[in-house]
Amino acid sequence: MRELIDKRYELTAMISSGGMGAVWRGYDIVLDRPVAIKRIRVDQVETGELAKEFTERFRREARVTARIRHHGVPQVYDAVLDASFENVYLVMELIDGVTLRDYLDPDAQLPLSWVAAVTAQIATVLSHAHALPVVHRDLKPDNVLLTRDGSVKVIDFGIAAILDQSAAKITRTGQQIGTLRYMSPERIHDHPVTPRSDLYSLGCLMHEMVVGRPLFEHDSPYEVQRMHIEEAPLGLREFRDDVPVELERLVLALVAKDPRDRPADAYAVYERLLPFLPAPGAPIPPGELYLPGLPDPTRIFRRPNAPLETSQVEPTRVSTAPAQPTAPLTPLHLRTAIDTALHRYEELVEADRFAQAADALVAVIDNAADARGADHVDVLELRRKAAGAWVLGGEYRRARTELESLAEAYRRTEGRFSESAWEMRSMAASCRMQIGDIDGGFAVMNQLLSDIVAAGGDCSEAALEMRLSLGELYFDAGASEEARRILEPLRDDLLVLRGPDDPLSAQVSVLLDEL
Repeated sequence: MRELIDKRYELTAMISSGGMGAVWRGYDIVLDRPVAIKRIRVDQVETGELAKEFTERFRREARVTARIRHHGVPQVYDAVLDASFENVYLVMELIDGVTLRDYLDPDAQLPLSWVAAVTAQIATVLSHAHALPVVHRDLKPDNVLLTRDGSVKVIDFGIAAILDQSAAKITRTGQQIGTLRYMSPERIHDHPVTPRSDLYSLGCLMHEMVVGRPLFEHDSPYEVQRMHIEEAPLGLREFRDDVPVELERLVLALVAKDPRDRPADAYAVYERLLPFLPAPGAPIPPGELYLPGLPDPTRIFRRPNAPLETSQVEPTRVSTAPAQPTAPLTPLHLRTAIDTALHRYEELVEADRFAQAADALVAVIDNAADARGADHVDVLELRRKAAGAWVLGGEYRRARTELESLAEAYRRTEGRFSESAWEMRSMAASCRMQIGDIDGGFAVMNQLLSDIVAAGGDCSEAALEMRLSLGELYFDAGASEEARRILEPLRDDLLVLRGPDDPLSAQVSVLLDEL
């Protein structure tokens, strides 16, 4: 039996999942129409006072979002908060489209007219939102959809705001690289967010559309933060000779460190894009049919308000889920399937397509478990990699569930002192913190430290590393006294064991000096 929300909305199939929840295809059984249902699980609401505060904030943000009356924002039809305060549902217009992420490829540069067309449409949406004012806060390729007629839809307005105020800020856990790529310096500093913060993110999107790579790119999220705050960005003409000077100047203005140096508003951005947009009736220039099968964002400028063409009847989003085998796989075929999935996984992770990378492994995990056993080392390694991809992609709730299950599996197969189990528990605790369960995450980490100390003493290599990790987490969460409680005895032990010149000793000393 399919799940029914609020006795009205039927969940039929999951469309996507991410760090804040999942989007489902659903049906409004009262009005007899398909809808999209954004399901947000909220773990940080643990008391009546928090529940009341969250309810008021959720309703306020949902109402404000619903006031954005523009075709570039999916309409909000309803907002549902269940009695347990664990599940939040936004019922919205169902959009048939593909994400801007699908257009980004470092080996295939987008036509500049496409970049201008996408950016101009986003700027139009932002102008309507900022007038209320509503600031998006999380503008990124995954939150921009292109429909089959080439029009842009900006999704997830207000979702980050609903959760931000009740979740402690943790900026050093290294788990937000995807969002950090588009985050303004003032957001990194946790300063007040303004409409010009969205303009900075828009400049990051423009740079990536033109170049094929993010404005600032590094393996370390801390380094990405530093670059946004300190490093001067390269102009577009450093990467492409065909970029007009004025387009380069616009992007550099958008990504200015000081918000006051950015364009005044989204309308000003649109005005500066007008020279680069195609005129009504203009044909597609030769060589600009980029990525056949994906919507052309210039179409709404070349053919404004054009009738629906017969060729547009087919949806833009096509399911690529692999079919289940009709017979058990032979050992040779299974090995080939696993190797193929792992190879595809590595390719997708390298391209920052983390959710798809996890799906590539999920497609073979059940077959591998059936053939080799659920606790076989190869099966656990596949699950471990899939969970890691979910973490990288910001799907923290999904990752947490899998990591906790993996911890139990490693404990069964390797014993109570399994280092793999410890690692899974630590990662799961970090996921808890990312979704707002700060106290729960610290409880898991403290229990984990106790278990590690019981296994090898408080000065074992694993214990020293865990004590440092826990101290850093308390430091980042602003819990100064708890951080000192962990870090001061750790420094004393390290000075005896390794001396003051040891890198670990120096790292702890720096943290204590900052405290």
